[in-house]
Amino acid sequence: MPHEICGAQKDITLSVFQVTTKSMTVQWSRYSGASSYKITATPKNSPQPSAFAQFSGKSVIGSVNSLSANTVYTMRVDAMDKAGNVLSSAELEGSSAPEVPTIEQAYSKQSDSITVQFSEVMGASGYILRAESEVGDFFSETMVTSSPGTVLQLQPYTDYTLSVMSVNSAGRSQPSLPVQIRTVVMAPQLNSTSPSNDTILVTWSPVDHAVLYTLCIIREGSNSRLKLNTSDPFMTFDDLEPGTIYCIKGTAWDLDGRPGDDLTVCQITRPLSPEAIQLFFTQSRSVGLAVSWQMVRGADVYLARTSTGQNCSASKMFCTIIPLSCGQNHSVTVTAENSAGPSNPSDPEEFITFPCPLERIWVEERQAGSCWITWTEMPLVEYYIAFIKRDDGSEERCNTTDTTCHFHCMCGYTYLITMFSYNLAGSSPQGEVFNYTTVPCCPEDITIALVSTETLEIMWLSVRGAELYETTAEEIDDVIHCNDTAPVCALSDLRCNTQYSVVVTPCSEIRGCNRTCKPHTHETAPCSPEILSVSQNNSSSSVSVQYTAPNTPNTTYTVTAVSHTDTLTCQSRSTSCQLTQLPCGVTYDVTAYARTAVGTSLPSYSVPLETGPCCPPTLTVDQVTQAMTNVTWSPATGARSYVTALTSSRGHAKCHTMDTHCLMGCITCGTNYSVSMEAISRTGHKAECSYHGFSSSACCPSSVKLYQMANNSLRAYWRSSGPQNHTVDLIGTGTNHTCVPSPLSSSCEVANVMCGDIYTMVVAPVNQDGSKVTFCPRRIYSVSCSGSNVGMEVSIRGNPLERHEIASTNINVCHVCQEIS
Repeated sequence: MPHEICGAQKDITLSVFQVTTKSMTVQWSRYSGASSYKITATPKNSPQPSAFAQFSGKSVIGSVNSLSANTVYTMRVDAMDKAGNVLSSAELEGSSAPEVPTIEQAYSKQSDSITVQFSEVMGASGYILRAESEVGDFFSETMVTSSPGTVLQLQPYTDYTLSVMSVNSAGRSQPSLPVQIRTVVMAPQLNSTSPSNDTILVTWSPVDHAVLYTLCIIREGSNSRLKLNTSDPFMTFDDLEPGTIYCIKGTAWDLDGRPGDDLTVCQITRPLSPEAIQLFFTQSRSVGLAVSWQMVRGADVYLARTSTGQNCSASKMFCTIIPLSCGQNHSVTVTAENSAGPSNPSDPEEFITFPCPLERIWVEERQAGSCWITWTEMPLVEYYIAFIKRDDGSEERCNTTDTTCHFHCMCGYTYLITMFSYNLAGSSPQGEVFNYTTVPCCPEDITIALVSTETLEIMWLSVRGAELYETTAEEIDDVIHCNDTAPVCALSDLRCNTQYSVVVTPCSEIRGCNRTCKPHTHETAPCSPEILSVSQNNSSSSVSVQYTAPNTPNTTYTVTAVSHTDTLTCQSRSTSCQLTQLPCGVTYDVTAYARTAVGTSLPSYSVPLETGPCCPPTLTVDQVTQAMTNVTWSPATGARSYVTALTSSRGHAKCHTMDTHCLMGCITCGTNYSVSMEAISRTGHKAECSYHGFSSSACCPSSVKLYQMANNSLRAYWRSSGPQNHTVDLIGTGTNHTCVPSPLSSSCEVANVMCGDIYTMVVAPVNQDGSKVTFCPRRIYSVSCSGSNVGMEVSIRGNPLERHEIASTNINVCHVCQEIS
C-alpha cells in the first residue's frame, strides 16, 4: 500500500506510493482543467541536480528515476493547462531506499537451512533474504538485522536462488545479484540395539542423494573414539564392554563430498549373566523359594524364573518366589536386564517340591453297596491316603500306592472324601473335599389304585435320599410322567383299557435318579363305547342299539334307557343289545358303558330315543250334515298331531290336525266307512290306529213339494234316493202335524190344516234303528185362504230358492204352496 504524506496544497493532494534505491513513485489527486502534471524531485541537503518527469492530464500516478540512494527529496506536483500555466501544486518530503547489498558467501551446513554473508550498506535498518526454489514451488523472504543471515524451513539437497535487499523507513532496495546454493543431505535416522552384551547394531533408512555414511562411536567416560565409513545402511560394533553406554554419531555425505546433518544416539550394551546362584526355602503363610546371585555391571533389574514359569524380580541381589508350585521338579535361572534387554540366563539350579493335591477324583458304584474311588495319577507321589466319612458320622480309611480305593456305600447316603498324596518332601496340601451321594433307595409297599377311568393313584413310603419322585406309566408306544416331592402321584390322561407298567423312581439333585427300581403293572378302566345307531323294530316296544366295542373281548357292555318314569337295561358282550317292552309315547336317553374286572368305563354320549306315540283310547264320529261329520277322540300320549281318515268304496275323507277333534266333509250319505288314525310324535314317529266302522245316515229326499188340497188338507211329495222310509213333520204357529207315510212311500197327506197359517215342513228318512235323521233341510210354507181351489200368489224363499209349478193330481187340481223360507 502507498505511504501517504500530505504537503502544502490548495486543491490538489500528493502522496508517496513506492520507493526504491534509484526511484520514487508518487500519487496525486486529479485537478479539473489540468492538461498535464509535472513531478519534480529536489535533493534537500545535497548539491545534486533536481530530477523531473511530466505526465498527461489523465494520469494520477508517476515515478521519478535517477535518484541517489538513501537521500531526502522534496517532491512537487504541478497541475498545468495547455499553455503551461500552473493551476495548482502540492509538495512533500520523502527519502530513497539504501544501496543494494552484495552477497559475499552462501553455504549450507544443515539440510533445512542456508546461511548468507553479505556487505552491509549505509542507512539500512535491516535486510531481507529472499529464497526461491528452482522449480518455483517455494518462495520466502526472511528479515535479518545484519550479516550473516540464515534462511530456514528448506528441503534437504534442493537448489535455491538467494538475493539480499536493504531496508529503511522509506522502503527496500532492489535485490542483489542472485546466487544459487544447494542444501546438504539430511542426517541418517539412527536406530540402535544391543543384540548381545558385547555388540551394538546401528541401522538407518537410506538417505536420499547420500553416497557415504560416517559413524563415530565413543564410550561413556572415555576420550577415545572410533570413526568408520560405510555405504550400507547398517553397522555393527563388537568387542564392546558389557553393561556400558556408548554414543554413536552418524553423518551422510553427498556426491559433492559435502557432509550433511549429524545425529547422535546413545546405547547401553546388555549385562553379563549373573553367577553364584543359591536357593533356599522360606516359611511364612506359604512356602517360598529365596534366590540370590552375584550382581553384574550395568544391570538395572534381575529376574529369577522357574521352569514352570513362576518368577520374581529385584534390583538387588536376591528375591523370593511365592508361592511355590506343588509337584514340580524345578530349575531356576537368573537373568540381568537393562534398557538394551536381558542377559543370557544363568546356569540352572534344580530342586523338587511337595506333591500337589489330586486334580480329579470320581466314584464308581459298580454294584449296589460297593463303591470305588478313582483318581488321576500325580507326579512325584509315592502313596495316597483316602478318608471317607458318611453323613451319619461313620468313617473309613484307605491307604494305597494305586489310583483306586474301595469302600462300602449304601443307598441314600452322602460320603465326604478327602485325599492326600505323599513323597519325600512331605504331604500334599489338602485338596477339595469330594462329595459323593449314592442313589436314593427304591420305595417299598407301593399301592396303585384306579381313582377314575383313566387315572391311577400311586402311593408309597418316603425313602432315604430322595428329593423328588419320578413316576412313569409306560405302555408300548406311550410314557406318562409325573414328578413330585410327595410320596404320592396321580397319573392321568392314560389310555383306557390298557395295561401299564408303573415305576416309581426316586431322584436327588446331586446324584440323579435310581433307575433300578422294579415296575408294577396295573390296568386302566375300559374305554367308553360309542352308540352308532338306535333303531326301533316294527313294534315300537323293541329297540336295537348298535355300538362300538373298543375293549378286550371279555368286556361286558350295558345299555340303559332312562325316562322320567322308568329305566330299562340290556347287557351283551357283542356290539349290539336289544331293549324290549318299551311303552309307547315315552322319550328315553340311551347310554352305553363297558365293565371289566378293573372297573366301569365312563358312559357313552347319550342318544335320545322316542318310542312311537300311543293311539287315542276313544274315538267317536258324529254326522253333522248329510255330507259332513265331526270326529272327536281322547288325547294320546306322545302324539303331537293326528291324521284321521274315513274310507269307503265310494270315496274317503281325511283330516290332519293338532287338536283332538276334526270336522270332515265330503261324506256320502248312506255309506259304510272304516275309521283309522295316525298318531304322530314331534319327531315324526307314527302309530297306526284302527276303530269301529261308521255308517252315514240315509240321504235326505230331493224334489220336496207341498200341495194345498181341498178340504183343508196338504199333501207332501218327495223323491227318495233308494228304498227308504220317511217321516213328515208340519210345525205351524198354532198346531203341529206329523205324517207317517206307508213304507217306501214317497208322499204323505196331512188333514185339518188351518188356512192362513205358516208351516215348517221337514221330510226326513228313518234310520234302521228307528231314529229320525235330524239334519234334512226345513222348508217354510204359507197356506192361503183365498179360495178352495185357487192357487195363492206366494213369494218363495228357502235354501235353495225354488219356484214350483202348479201340478195336477188325479183327484183334483191344487196349487203348489208358497215356500217362504
